[in-house]
Amino acid sequence: MKIAVLGASGTVGRALVPLLAKQHDVLAVSRRPRDATRGIRWATADATDGAAVQRAFEGVELAYYLVHSLGSRDFEQRDRLAAETVSREAKRAGLRQLVYLGGLGDDSLELSRHLRSRAETASVLASGSVPVTTLRAAMVIGAGSAAFETIVALVDRVPGMICPRWVSTRTQPIALADIAAYLAAVAGRGDMFGGSFDAGGPDVMTYREMIERIARIRGKRPLIVEVPVLTPRLSSYWLHLVTPVNASVARPLIEGLRNATVARDERLRQLLPLRLTSFEDAARAAMSQSLPVDT
Repeated sequence: MKIAVLGASGTVGRALVPLLAKQHDVLAVSRRPRDATRGIRWATADATDGAAVQRAFEGVELAYYLVHSLGSRDFEQRDRLAAETVSREAKRAGLRQLVYLGGLGDDSLELSRHLRSRAETASVLASGSVPVTTLRAAMVIGAGSAAFETIVALVDRVPGMICPRWVSTRTQPIALADIAAYLAAVAGRGDMFGGSFDAGGPDVMTYREMIERIARIRGKRPLIVEVPVLTPRLSSYWLHLVTPVNASVARPLIEGLRNATVARDERLRQLLPLRLTSFEDAARAAMSQSLPVDT
């Protein structure tokens, strides 16, 4: 199949494109110009630009949507416009399938702006006529992942942490290699058209446990003190000072940490019985690399 990957230069896109290229004709799409690498063709398109997306979709049968606008003040509006544009152009191009990587999280009214935006993007894409397959994941454990790199930077740079109650929130992170494998495997799967599937790794933990596990790998023993009040704004400014993630990206990520992100169904593991990577193995692999943070 001829496949377009929107957001191909991001953390997940960089892992997914080579997997797809083993079996398909892949067009990698990013907002900034890139040179062809290892037989991968690149195109330049902003997902909010209908004409550019239309050109990218010429002859395409399936497209992956790995786009987000975190870091922009109006990221919710931009993400909505991008999803509307891609949904419209996918219909015009006659695509057979769209694949979207969204976020885990319940449907409560207290869902963070970031997680609400991811859910809205899924809804907008699914409102079109092209079948959408949505995979919902929590934190991706991989080099360049903003959320993971933030946790690692905290462990490395801060011997003592005053943390809000979100450190007790449960989450189910997934290895970058595993989410890329899941995404590649759903291409053309008619039995997964129109479905939303939870993609979780084998380990469920709190963020405090995640910090402590990474600290053990790093040979550190940080002091963690939980406090009842520490606003997302203050948390984001603090993270901006001690981690590679800027405040405009850190704040929506931090807001999302108050929401549990745990897989609620096992259908994906039944349909695609992959051998999943443990958190420790995924973290060690990620920390052995050095890549730009995906913001």
